[in-house]
Amino acid sequence: MFAVHRMATSHSLSSSVLLSSPSSSRTPPIRALSAAKRLVSSVPRRSAASELGGLGVRSKTRSGVSLVRCAVATESTQSARTSQAESLEETQKVEEERIVLPTNESSDRLLRIRHTCAHVMAMAVQKLFPDAKVTIGPWIDNGFYYDFDMEPLTDKDLKRIKKEMDRIIGKNLPLVREEVSRDEAQRRITAMNEPYKMEILGSIKEEPITIYHIGNEWWDLCAGPHVESTGNINRKAVELESVAGAYWRGDEKRPMLQRIYGTAWENEKQLKAYLHFKEEAKRRDHRRIGQDLDLFSIQEEAGGGLVFWHPKGAIIRHIIEDSWKRIHMEHGYDLLYTPHVARAHLWKTSGHLDFYKENMYDQMNIEDDLYQLRPMNCPYHILVYKRKLHSYRDFPIRVAELGTVYRYELSGSLHGLFRVRGFTQDDAHIFCLEDQIRSEIRGVLDLTERILLQFGFSKYEVNLSTRPEKAVGDDDIWDKATTALREALDDKGWSYQIDEGGGAFYGPKIDLKIEDALGRKWQCSTIQVDFNLPQRFDITYVDSNLEKKRPIMIHRAVLGSLERFFGVLIEHYAGDFPLWLSPIQARILPVTDNQLKFCNEVARKLKENSVRAEVCHGERLPKLIRNAEKQKIPLMAVVGPKEVETGTVTVRSRFGGSSGV
Repeated sequence: MFAVHRMATSHSLSSSVLLSSPSSSRTPPIRALSAAKRLVSSVPRRSAASELGGLGVRSKTRSGVSLVRCAVATESTQSARTSQAESLEETQKVEEERIVLPTNESSDRLLRIRHTCAHVMAMAVQKLFPDAKVTIGPWIDNGFYYDFDMEPLTDKDLKRIKKEMDRIIGKNLPLVREEVSRDEAQRRITAMNEPYKMEILGSIKEEPITIYHIGNEWWDLCAGPHVESTGNINRKAVELESVAGAYWRGDEKRPMLQRIYGTAWENEKQLKAYLHFKEEAKRRDHRRIGQDLDLFSIQEEAGGGLVFWHPKGAIIRHIIEDSWKRIHMEHGYDLLYTPHVARAHLWKTSGHLDFYKENMYDQMNIEDDLYQLRPMNCPYHILVYKRKLHSYRDFPIRVAELGTVYRYELSGSLHGLFRVRGFTQDDAHIFCLEDQIRSEIRGVLDLTERILLQFGFSKYEVNLSTRPEKAVGDDDIWDKATTALREALDDKGWSYQIDEGGGAFYGPKIDLKIEDALGRKWQCSTIQVDFNLPQRFDITYVDSNLEKKRPIMIHRAVLGSLERFFGVLIEHYAGDFPLWLSPIQARILPVTDNQLKFCNEVARKLKENSVRAEVCHGERLPKLIRNAEKQKIPLMAVVGPKEVETGTVTVRSRFGGSSGV
């Protein structure tokens, strides 16, 4: 797959954010659920359930299982229920209040506010720190930043800068645009001793040079746009968030700068909603949850960006892979396994050494022959195709592989599971005839929807990217391929946007972003038509006239990469996976160690019925329950003397409380 992982690392905030914590959608469990379901469908009765009375219960449908409220009704649980009902009612009221957060694209006013805030912040910094040199300060998705060449800043400094910004905003200074000649701009910058501005001026090709003034107190090279005056900014809707190091021009050989990030909105309600979103995103951070639940790690001793899947994370990966393979085989794909290295000339033929070398690791000399770690799987799949002569009757040919690839990333860009150096793509390639493109694309869309729905993702943003200025392939085949993609999307009934000229040089493509529980959008699925590699590798087939023709090649991925998709899943569910994905589905808890033998027998029977279960003991029951909830175990089976006597267990759900015997 061409560069799916690199382009898929970003996410964006949607236009609608709840002030309350959004609940994750729950996906229907499969296979293992039937055995576990028997644990939550028995008639309630008293026994070890009495141990659970003071912990509070809440009825909720989880992972497709309707959990029944426990029949144990003490005064404390009745009071807890009343309190929880009132809390639930209050939560529902809050959830009804939605704050629609505008974006830079949807609100020109917001974009102007953010751009002006960057200038106001730079002005405030230079008033407080006269020796600071300014560089650039753009608006970004949720606010703005500005880079300064200065001594490291502290949180205390940020408070001082924000206070000075408030003073500047309160003065209601006008933003004035001025056009000057290049020589005049050069003269002014030299007088101010601003070397970075001089470098920026050198990169500006258009004339005249535009400058924006804040009153008569400060100015910067800028093309705009801005608000009319600083008074148009609501100071209570602006907040400085953090300081980070950033190399000038992104070059690690250039000076390290101080980058101040800020957020700005049209009003206080929007800022409050954004800050709530930010806190919720922090709570869901896959790196923290991955550590807390012991799912994965990045071991610096082994190297940055290399993922270690721990037993619990590996179980989830196994479930994902098993489901992925089964669905692909049902959709007519043949599975492949191919090597992690190949002779370097293969990557020369594919063009990767010419166009992608900066993302590839150094070559290895083996017996005077150069080998290369693979950054892509596509050339391997082409070699499998070329192993024999194909007829037009063979098409379509669909091959799929969970192929691990290796790409060089700067250490500063590595980020948990979202940006790594070794990852496994859910990669597949389709070789087909021109008149099969539409039906094959529609088949990929159906398969994509089936897989994503299984994981709880039902909202997508779809983009169709068309031919760029520089491209390979004839106009005729580009038109046919683009029309086929468009018609397949129309057949599917999905709304989509056209990205004119946004296609790859080798063919048009469809990109799909999924929306998570926080409304963030993540690039995952991609479908790319390729006219380049079939030509580079000179792959052919024999048509009905016994003439050699070139097939169409389609690259496609649904999840993008297993590592990154797992990170998205962790954050989407806040680590509270649906039952079918939970690494441990049921934990057996003895009231005392006297029940251990029976607990082990229960665990054995559950495992025989494909339920992932374990026994945990050594603490008092309330602590065992708290530990299980903390580790987000969906189901607990409590065993006391009565349960051993009657051959039963008392079931407790993480969300439903005690659910009977």
